[in-house]
Amino acid sequence: MADLSARDIERANFVFSIYDFEGNQTVDAVNLGDMLRALNLNPTLATIEKLGGTKKKNEKKLKIDEFLPIFSQVKKDKEQGNFDDFLECLKLYDKEENGKMMSAELAHTLLSLGERLSDAETEEILADCMDKEDDDGFIPYEPFLKKMMA
Repeated sequence: MADLSARDIERANFVFSIYDFEGNQTVDAVNLGDMLRALNLNPTLATIEKLGGTKKKNEKKLKIDEFLPIFSQVKKDKEQGNFDDFLECLKLYDKEENGKMMSAELAHTLLSLGERLSDAETEEILADCMDKEDDDGFIPYEPFLKKMMA
């Protein structure tokens, strides 16, 4: 935790206070992933579970002195992608180099690469984040990615 700056600790305390719904200086471990994402990190579901996140409410509570080391560890993790990393991946599907890709390819990518999504999760993300297809079935992928990572 010594590697966290005063600003990092301040931000972590602020996020912790938002997720302390009961006001008792604890947060539900089911919210661990959301808290880390609120701090601009992108941990995988496996990482969240490994660090103590739970899938059900009220299974486990975390105090701030337990959360800060988790934040520090995830912050150091090099295996998380950022916007530029994901943008470079989607550019591989941009055959004409015009900022567009086929929406079917995007759906296939979400279903099959990395931390795989279910059909329902993929449909929800596409409905929420994807712009309308053009007449040829292409969509601009950068706005999609910005919406998805927001």
